[in-house]
Amino acid sequence: MNQRIAEITDRIKQASQAIGSPADDVTLVAVSKVQPADRIEAALAAGLRVFGENRVQEAQSRWADRRKAYPNLTLHLIGPLQSNKAEDAVALFDVIETVDRPKLVETLAKLAQAGHKLPKLLVQVNTGEEEQKAGVAPADLPTLLDLCAKHGLLIQGLMCIPPEDEEPAMHFALLAKLAMRHGLSVLSMGMSGDFETAINFGATHVRVGSALFGERVTTA
Repeated sequence: MNQRIAEITDRIKQASQAIGSPADDVTLVAVSKVQPADRIEAALAAGLRVFGENRVQEAQSRWADRRKAYPNLTLHLIGPLQSNKAEDAVALFDVIETVDRPKLVETLAKLAQAGHKLPKLLVQVNTGEEEQKAGVAPADLPTLLDLCAKHGLLIQGLMCIPPEDEEPAMHFALLAKLAMRHGLSVLSMGMSGDFETAINFGATHVRVGSALFGERVTTA
């Protein structure tokens, strides 16, 4: 695990230096979804403290107790969020990267009005406009951001997952363009196979799973 972490962090450093940015401008989010406990413990022992999870319930079972032992953990929700799971997500996660529709915006706003402290929020953009994938269409992003502002939700940035069969660079370029247009500073883009390309387009967060942990397994 230590060797893998060192390799990934070195590649992040090199990619950042290539565009004249400090390596610490890019946050490594270790994607721990569907990983067994021994791999998680190894990652924690190696010093990783920022993790990404896809499902609220799985994340609760994995991290609720570990947060007591590691109070400096930062947890990102990187999978779609159902409105009926929003309260649990707000209680557990430090960052929700997948705000993507009016109903979820309204649910989060109600939780804030009820006194819940909201995590940092990113909007997921479906840059490939894939029907099966979550995220707001690029053309609908301004409307969703306006709704967030209307409800008092502070959106800090954007996230995307490019289509598997397309060159990711054009999707990263689009996300960076949208973020600049709307004055957003956080860009969560890039995964194990393309995070260096994402850094070239200004990624501030890269979500790396298999390159750190090895291939995913079916039990946690």
